[in-house]
Amino acid sequence: MKIIIINYGAGNIQSIKFAIQRLGYDAILSDDPEEIKAADKVIFPGVGEASSAMQKLRASGLEKLIPELKQPVLGICLGMQLMCNYTEEGDTKGLGIFDTNVIRFQKDVKVPQIGWNQITSLKSPLFNDISENEYIYLVHSYYAPVTETTIAESTYGITYSTALQKDNFYGTQFHPEKSSTVGEKILENFLKL
Repeated sequence: MKIIIINYGAGNIQSIKFAIQRLGYDAILSDDPEEIKAADKVIFPGVGEASSAMQKLRASGLEKLIPELKQPVLGICLGMQLMCNYTEEGDTKGLGIFDTNVIRFQKDVKVPQIGWNQITSLKSPLFNDISENEYIYLVHSYYAPVTETTIAESTYGITYSTALQKDNFYGTQFHPEKSSTVGEKILENFLKL
């Protein structure tokens, strides 16, 4: 199986690569469009600030490629947010895969949310053998509201989407590579899709 982690200069790629190695697979870091198109699975990571991450995607032409991919694609954290229409962070237009906007948490909660939170309302093969209310690891100041593409929820002041799915595109607000055995199982489920 050819697994590509899109390497566009936004963050947490080594920890994802190591998590995949622990599952017995190898992943290749690449920004080559032909290599990405030929992959069996694509992981679209993201750590950092939305507008600068989108600039990097535009500079490499990846903002046109990613929405056209046909194989399973997993966006993680900022990667998931950039797959939405728009994010308030840096007033940034996204890739338009998920038909929702990303908004900032209100002032009544500590921002960013850092640490462990429970996931509920699980609705996808991504969560096979994962129980309701398991804990996953999050670091974020912005969130996607609950919509028809929501496949997992968490609550932090309000209930929001911790995972989204549309067709072959999946997104997790949480970091599966930092979410212990639950996160490893979710990554394994993605690789088995």
